[in-house]
Amino acid sequence: MVDNTRGIVAMLASVVVFIFNDALIKLAAENMPSVQAIGMRGLFATLWCALAMLATGDWRRISYAVHPQVMLRSGLEAAAAIIYLIALFQIPFAIATAVNLSMPLILTVLAVLVLKEDVRWRRWTAVGVGFVGVLLVIQPRPGDINGWTWVALTGTCLSACRDVVARHLPPAVPTLVVSFSTAITVAIAGCIWALFEGWQPTDAQTWGYLAASSLLLAMGYQFLVIALRSGGEISVMAPFRYSSILWALGIGYVVWGEAPNTLALCGIAVIVGSGLYILHRERVRT
Repeated sequence: MVDNTRGIVAMLASVVVFIFNDALIKLAAENMPSVQAIGMRGLFATLWCALAMLATGDWRRISYAVHPQVMLRSGLEAAAAIIYLIALFQIPFAIATAVNLSMPLILTVLAVLVLKEDVRWRRWTAVGVGFVGVLLVIQPRPGDINGWTWVALTGTCLSACRDVVARHLPPAVPTLVVSFSTAITVAIAGCIWALFEGWQPTDAQTWGYLAASSLLLAMGYQFLVIALRSGGEISVMAPFRYSSILWALGIGYVVWGEAPNTLALCGIAVIVGSGLYILHRERVRT
């Protein structure tokens, strides 16, 4: 129970900083190519992680950045980001978001098959109901589903595999080193892709968005790895990723004036109820 609680708190923290990071990178991408924004954000995030390692002394164990499992996780992160981004350019945002938020379902399956977690019908139901809530909020149109949807799903599956790999990282590897390795891998992949598409100069405000976004990204990497290494059950932590849609709606309303309709409000209630039920079941199990 203690491990699960620690993992849930860290997972919720990662969701919060990741969604604010997404809002800032969206603002930055309004004035520069998306791939260039992702590459530059990765470079800034690498810098933040490097400074944190210098401050904590974890730089002394930087050699762990080339540990096979750390490199595998970083490679999966970069591949998942690029593949998902390619699909995002080809399909409606609602469809892509719905596919991406199917990750708790995929992680629950992997938790059973790979991690041998004991997931019973109540938890399966809560995860499934939470995903229904996501669909009510996003309201994707079935007619927009095409072959690129499967590409987006491939990226999401790679992200789920990345999280399972993080669970098996050696205890001696500092979490900051894992975050640093992830940031620099994504930065290199994004910048190389941006060079092929053409580099575009930008203004100071956009650089400010990128710097702030990268700081949140580095924090998100850290919180996510902490959650996955907490010792808690992934099938318990994974559904709390659904909370990102709640923050996304709030930011969309404040920044872009996007108000949810009645169906979306019902979806929010379903998502919150799903999370509260999982917490209730954890108390009952204890």
